[in-house]
Amino acid sequence: MIKVRIGFIPKSRQNHSMVLLLLFFSAVMLLILSFLLSLKVGMARISWHTIYEALFSGTGDSKEHLYIRTLRLPRAVLACMVGAQLALAGLLTQIVTKNPLASPHVFGINAGASLAVVTGMLLFPAASLLSSIGLAFAGAMLGALAIWMLSGQGAQQHVMLALAGIAIHFLFASLTEGAMILNQYNTESMIFWLAGSVNHASWQHIQLLAPLLGIVLLLVVLLLPSLRTLALDDEVAIGLGTRLKGVRAFAMILVVLLAGSAVAICGPIGFVCLIVPHVARAMLGSGSSPGVLLTLAMLLGSILLLLADVMSRLISFPFNSPVGIVMAVIGAPVFIYLARRQGGKG
Repeated sequence: MIKVRIGFIPKSRQNHSMVLLLLFFSAVMLLILSFLLSLKVGMARISWHTIYEALFSGTGDSKEHLYIRTLRLPRAVLACMVGAQLALAGLLTQIVTKNPLASPHVFGINAGASLAVVTGMLLFPAASLLSSIGLAFAGAMLGALAIWMLSGQGAQQHVMLALAGIAIHFLFASLTEGAMILNQYNTESMIFWLAGSVNHASWQHIQLLAPLLGIVLLLVVLLLPSLRTLALDDEVAIGLGTRLKGVRAFAMILVVLLAGSAVAICGPIGFVCLIVPHVARAMLGSGSSPGVLLTLAMLLGSILLLLADVMSRLISFPFNSPVGIVMAVIGAPVFIYLARRQGGKG
């Protein structure tokens, strides 16, 4: 007599699913905790009860409630969104270029967006936020095109991409600093913005970012099958019918949209897009699907930027410091470690 076991799932697969479930549950819980901590920490002392009333009670109209709803809540939401955008942009850049040290910040895309926004601020001081976002897109696209053209083709393209990106980054950063030196009367707010900050967050920023992020996420979901093939050798991917140039170009357009909009609103916050993809890969291990990896990276990016923003309020308490300072302190040693590890593998 033959016994048939219906619905049998191997134990290893069950364990893997349970680990994934526990991992994502922990990430969501940490995200909620970081979000609440962002609402709590600051110059004004606010109780947890007041935060609860401000979030869930529509009748409260005290100064504390208005303070939370108009200042701290949009700041926390913006940090969540920008952290997720930068993490997603960094992971897409690394997948497309097959370079573990790739990111919009290192490759000069953020620097291009910064140069365009600063130039717009100097030439058109009364320009709207939407105009700044448009300029950031144009600058980011200019940086991406310059890097792609300089990298050339062939087996060494991945190395040339990194070298071209670093060169473009320093070129655009120098031009940005030169423009500020020539217009010193209007540089104080720009210096704070260039350091990377979410201090000025408002609901207007979120209303502009939310539709864009939603559209990009939808396009990323549609692109997932092609992203899986990018992990293979180019010859194998082409043999499976993947149009590599088209997929890479489309993915880089999504990177420009994500990084450009984040830079336009918060300035060039560095290292989120570099660190988070490596942490996500380390947690999931090799062989994880792009969809799971992208989701975890976005959660971790939001958590990292929220906690970095909380730390930035404590550096010179009770005053606020740019969150980019905290990310530089965290990210620079990590970048050096990653570079040395990759050099050792080479």
